[in-house]
Amino acid sequence: MCFYNSVNATLAALAARYRKESSLAESSKSDVESLCRVGAFSFSKSAVITSSSQIEIFNWGLIPNWVKSEQSALEIRKGTVNARNDSVFVKPSFKNIIYNQRCIIPSTGYFEWRQEDKNKIPYFIFIPESKIFSMAGVYDKWVNPSTGEIINSYSIITTTTNPLTDYIHNTKHRMPVILSKENELKWLDSNLNKESIEKLMIPYNAKKMDAYILNDGFLKKDPHDISLLEKYDPVNENKSQINKSLFDDLNL
Repeated sequence: MCFYNSVNATLAALAARYRKESSLAESSKSDVESLCRVGAFSFSKSAVITSSSQIEIFNWGLIPNWVKSEQSALEIRKGTVNARNDSVFVKPSFKNIIYNQRCIIPSTGYFEWRQEDKNKIPYFIFIPESKIFSMAGVYDKWVNPSTGEIINSYSIITTTTNPLTDYIHNTKHRMPVILSKENELKWLDSNLNKESIEKLMIPYNAKKMDAYILNDGFLKKDPHDISLLEKYDPVNENKSQINKSLFDDLNL
């Protein structure tokens, strides 16, 4: 699954990367700029790319447009931070929007854990050749019937792991759908049929990815604190057994 993303980039950098405009107020920029950690279950705001000429700001945790109450919205979004590629065409929350409400969630890396006996070891996973890369998502607009407030929200689509991410996420064996640059515009094309969409929701090439172990406590730091992305330092700690070369045995 994908419950923690990193968007360690300014809005200006995102606008340049995706050739979009960014005319957000300064108060909005501070919510989404240089976020080293974005948490799904805090339903954080994130910069999102759609077919719009502007970078948009949506909340992580999709609220379908048909939800009738604020309480129902709070409950359903707990289960919609991710959408599986093998059920996105049939689940009520996603089956309509997958055809014409697809989006891109920019990323500079994401977080996942490897299970070793009783230990959970945190990793930061990234693409060395792409400072900013693209996760595939779907979005929807919900209007709170009590207040009239409009909430735009999204889910990140996941797929099966590749050899690299399978080594790390060795319990659920899932990873976000990562789009190559040549497939980004395709993903945003609202005219795609089911077969064409399915062909884009595949595991990313493991040879183009990398990862490293993180220091414990990175979840406790401020989301803007760059130090939370620091590599694990084994000095004076009894964890050398997990500080070996990460993919020595994978032959990637």
